[in-house]
Amino acid sequence: MHSLQLVGYFQSYQLTWSYFLDQLVAGLTLGSLYGLMALGYSMVYGILKLLNFAHGEVFMIGSYIGYFVLVALGGTTNPTVPVALLIILMFGAAMIGSGVLGVVIERFAYRPLRVAKAPRIAPLISALGVSFCLQQLASIFFGTEYKQYNPFGLSGGTLTTPWHIGSLEVSWMQMIVILTTAFLMLVLWQLVTRTQIGRAMRAASFDLEAASMMGIDVDRVVVFTFFVGSALAGAGGVMNGLYLSNTFPLVGFNVGLIAFTAAVVGGIGSIPGAMVGGVTIGLLKAFAIGYWSSAYQDVIVFCILIVVLLIRPSGIFGVPAPQKV
Repeated sequence: MHSLQLVGYFQSYQLTWSYFLDQLVAGLTLGSLYGLMALGYSMVYGILKLLNFAHGEVFMIGSYIGYFVLVALGGTTNPTVPVALLIILMFGAAMIGSGVLGVVIERFAYRPLRVAKAPRIAPLISALGVSFCLQQLASIFFGTEYKQYNPFGLSGGTLTTPWHIGSLEVSWMQMIVILTTAFLMLVLWQLVTRTQIGRAMRAASFDLEAASMMGIDVDRVVVFTFFVGSALAGAGGVMNGLYLSNTFPLVGFNVGLIAFTAAVVGGIGSIPGAMVGGVTIGLLKAFAIGYWSSAYQDVIVFCILIVVLLIRPSGIFGVPAPQKV
C-alpha cells in the first residue's frame, strides 16, 4: 500500500472513530437526562405502585423556573452574578420549586385516592388530568413559543467551547449534564442506603402496610419520595434547557415518555435500573440519529421496549413479582 493510501486510510479511520465518540458522548448526555427523569418514575412506583404521568410536567416546570432565574439575573449576555453561581442558583430554584410542586400534586391529586382505597385506575386517570392541566396552564401563563436559554452568551461562550482529548470532543454543557447527573445519583444512593428516611423508603417499597404497622410514618415517606423525585426532575429540566437552549410547554411530555420507557427497560422500581435504562435509551437514540436517521430514533427505542418486555417483563434490574395462589 502506497504512503498516500496509508495516510488516507488513517485519516478515514480517525474521522470514523471521532464520529463514533461524538455520538457516544451525545448518547451519554441524553441518557443522563432520561435517567434523572426515570428515577422519579421508579421511586414513586416502587413505593405506591403508581405511574405518575404528571412527572414530565414537573420536569417542564423546573425548566421554566431555571429560565426565569436566568432572565432575572441578567440573562445570558450580561449576568449580574458569576456564571458558576448563576447556574447553581438555577439548579437550586428549579429543584426546590419542582420538589414543592411534586408534594402538592401528591397531597391533592393522589393522597385522597390512596386514603379512600380507590381502584388503581383512579390515580392513573388523576395523573393524566394533572399532566394536561399543567401543560395548559404553562401555555396560558408562559405562552406556547419557545423560551430561549441561549447559553452561548454565558461567559463569552466558554460553556459551549469543546474540550479535545485526542479524538474525543466534549462541550462544557455535556460535561455539566453528565457530571451533575453522576453527582445527584451518588447523593440519592447515599440517601437511600445510609439514612433513616432511606431505610424507611426501602421498607415501604417492600410492603407499605407492613411498614405502617411497624411504626413508619408512611405519609412522610411518600411526601419525601415525591419531593426528591420531583427535585431530580427539576434539575433535569434545567440541564435540558442548557443543553438544548430552549424550553416549551410540551417538553415534559416528550422527555417524560422516553424516560418512562427507560424506567421500564431498566426495571421500574429499581434505582440502578432507572439510570441504566436511561443511559441505554440515550445511547440508542444518539446512534440511531448518527448512523441511520432521526426519523427512526423513537421507533428503535420503542422496538427495544417491546423486545425487553417480551424477554424480561420486569426489566433489566427488575424483580419479578411473586405469584400468589
